[in-house]
Amino acid sequence: MRWSSYTDAEGRERAAVWRGDRLHPAPDGTALVDLLGDLRAAAEAAWAGPSVDPDTVTLLPPVPRPPAVRDFMAFEEHVVTASAAIGLEVEPLWYRQPVFYFTNPAALRGANDPVPVSPGSAAFDYELEVAAVIGREGSDLTPEEAVEHIAGYTLFCDWSARDLQGEEMRLNLGPAKGKDSASSCGPWMLTPDALPAAAAMTASVNGEPYSAGSLDALYWTFGEMIAYASRGTRVVPGDLIGSGTVGTGCILELSRVHGADAYPYLVPGDHVRLDVEGLGAIDARIVEGTPVRPLRKETS
Repeated sequence: MRWSSYTDAEGRERAAVWRGDRLHPAPDGTALVDLLGDLRAAAEAAWAGPSVDPDTVTLLPPVPRPPAVRDFMAFEEHVVTASAAIGLEVEPLWYRQPVFYFTNPAALRGANDPVPVSPGSAAFDYELEVAAVIGREGSDLTPEEAVEHIAGYTLFCDWSARDLQGEEMRLNLGPAKGKDSASSCGPWMLTPDALPAAAAMTASVNGEPYSAGSLDALYWTFGEMIAYASRGTRVVPGDLIGSGTVGTGCILELSRVHGADAYPYLVPGDHVRLDVEGLGAIDARIVEGTPVRPLRKETS
């Protein structure tokens, strides 16, 4: 079962379930986050009503305003290669506990929205990921309990300004502005029963194949990630739990292995397509970002 959110021609935000190639909207004013507790009943009610041609609406992230976005780093190949790319070895602690950072819910974009380069960045990158959508509240969960709190999965891209990220993390805090300007999500949320365990994950830039991986290469499971996220606190409906980047799933890794000339960082005009089996595609054009505005006036 697939669920999306969209804005219609009148600018109204709607949640809708797919049947074939048509959208069946939930009652006006009902957000997808309100339906996560019983998607089957909501779908049956929506399917009984009229449908909408998806080409006539603008798809949003499935949960347009998630309460929180936690992005993990759960694929071992990415951790090993990305660490080497910045001159580090993998911290042994990574094998004993998962790790995540909080990213910006206000920067979430739809699967087909243009993506601006982060201000001041000359090393802009994509990251090919999957995110779990939390369907009900929980705290101090076990991994087995945590799996029962997943309403669905969606394709996720953590756009990254590698130069900004590298600079700010020298201060032992972050990433912050290196990850703050945009994340893409969608085009739909797929219920857990429909997602292949070994879903294929691929990326291309300007039609050229770049990344290829598989969801079953996760070192840390979503149950383990969510259990860790819930430790001493709560996960709540609509929270996104990102997997982190699949192995080879970003330019940082590819340029480390094959060279920067073969895999240059993204620039305005580039076309990035990310696909995950069952989850559709993020299909985004990179556009010019805003200029950097100085924090302080220069003094002579």
